[in-house]
Parts: sequence; structure tokens; C-alpha cells
Amino acid sequence: MPRSRRKLLAVAALGLIGVVGGMAIAQPPWGRGPGGWRRQNPLDGIPDDRAGVPDWKVDERFKKDVFTFARVQYSSGYGMGRRGRGGWGGGTWDTDWPDSDLNFSYRLQQLTSLKVNPKSVIVRLTDEDLFDYPFLYMIEPGRLVFSEEEVVALRRYLLNGGFLMVDDFWGEAQYQNFYREIKRVFPDREPAELDLSHPVFQCVYRLKERPQVPSIHTWAYSGETWEDHGPGSREVHYRGISDDKDRLMVLICHNTDLGDGWEREGENAEYFHEFSEKKSYPMGINIVTYAMTH
Repeated sequence: MPRSRRKLLAVAALGLIGVVGGMAIAQPPWGRGPGGWRRQNPLDGIPDDRAGVPDWKVDERFKKDVFTFARVQYSSGYGMGRRGRGGWGGGTWDTDWPDSDLNFSYRLQQLTSLKVNPKSVIVRLTDEDLFDYPFLYMIEPGRLVFSEEEVVALRRYLLNGGFLMVDDFWGEAQYQNFYREIKRVFPDREPAELDLSHPVFQCVYRLKERPQVPSIHTWAYSGETWEDHGPGSREVHYRGISDDKDRLMVLICHNTDLGDGWEREGENAEYFHEFSEKKSYPMGINIVTYAMTH
């Protein structure tokens, strides 16, 4: 296990003492207006205004011993200016950036005593500093194609203690695309459906359902909690891939968009209370807690 992860595990274990139980976000959105589709290239860095998300200070003595939200930049499907989704085979790695990453980091440090970096990062699977980040977030893999170098790097990262959360892809076609690519990483390991009794649903917030979160646009126009991206879009799935010690390495959140619950929390109070407060943040906090303590 990398030294950085061992140090963060200790911080996380202490942080759990301060976790607020129940649905702790009992306040309206703190007021950030709609972000919309941002034109800034994410590789240029977080915007100076932090998309309106509050900032906070970390202890300079331990500035490297904080949890950092790390988003995966994969090599396929990238192109700023694209906003094709669904029928186009899914979006790309920068969907919902930077709002979801910054909002989730803000709520994580607000609702727990885990020390959190206010600045999220973007990492490639082939980066030398990948092992500095024990938690990775990957979004919209509906048309993902790993390079051979990414396959090797991701396998090494996960088998050495890393954790990957995959979010926001819908329908059987998009799932089969991701399934094909993750089987290149682990040909001998099969994704398994996770029961609600799994610790990832119970370790902080005791969830009574596997949360399904639609995009704010789908919910506003149809009132549905699922997005129609072809056959197999309606039922939510949480599948996992574990190592030989039964540690969950990959959590596949299919037919749900937890990231939109983080990104869009300031746009509509009803959406915030129904999806951000009750589903996206509790599930996200559970996932990070599991990743940092197992």
C-alpha cells in the first residue's frame, strides 16, 4: 500500500468520529446559481471564482495529508465543445466539472471531520503521481476505450490499494462498452451486483435503497428518476469488483448520476432536497469512507 494512502487511512479513521448521522444536510442550497455548460477547458485549472463554491484553508503542516477528489482524464472521447450525450454514446471525462468535484469536496469537509483539499485534481491513469490519490472518480464511460498503457496502469493501481468509482452512464449499450474495457483490466474478475447490506451502503449513512439520481433536466421535464438512453436504462445497478481479500476496488454506479446531485445542488431547492441531500451526498460520503478505511 502506498505511504500516502496509509497516512490518509489514519486521517479518515479519525474523521469518522466527527461524522454527523442521519440526513445531515438539513439546509437549503447555499446559493450557487446554475453553472450550465462551462466553456473553460478543465486542463486550464479550476476557475478563479471556484464556480462560486466556498473556499477553506488546510493546515500547512499537513497539506499533503488531506483527501483530494481526483477525477480521471481518460484518453478517449475527449473534445471540448462537445456536449453530445445519450444517443451519441455518452459524454466524456469532464462532464459536470468543476461544480460536482468542488461541491462534493466542500460537503465532505463540512459534514465530516475528514480533512479535505479544497482543490480537486484531474489525473491520467499513466501519471507518475497516480498513487498519491487513493480515490479516483470516472464519469460517463459510455464510449470509453482504454489505451493499453491505461489498462496496465489501472490494474496496478487497483491491486495496490486504489479505489475507482464509476458514475453517470445509462442503458445496456453504454454498460457493455464499459464492461468490455474493465474486463481488459481484470479478465479474471467479474463485476458483481452489490446487495444493500454491503458496507458501502451502510458504513456512515444507513441507506434504505440503492440511490438513483437523474440529471436535473430529466427530472424537471419528465419527473422520472431514470434517463432514457435505450434498453436497460430504468433499473439502477451498483456493481463491484473486489480483490482477493474481498476489498472492493471498483464501484460501478450504473443508471444513476450521483455527480449531477453534487453539481446541481444550488439550482433548484426541490432537486437539492430530494436528490442531493437524500441520495447523492450520503452515497458519495459512504463511498469515500469505504474507500479510505478498507
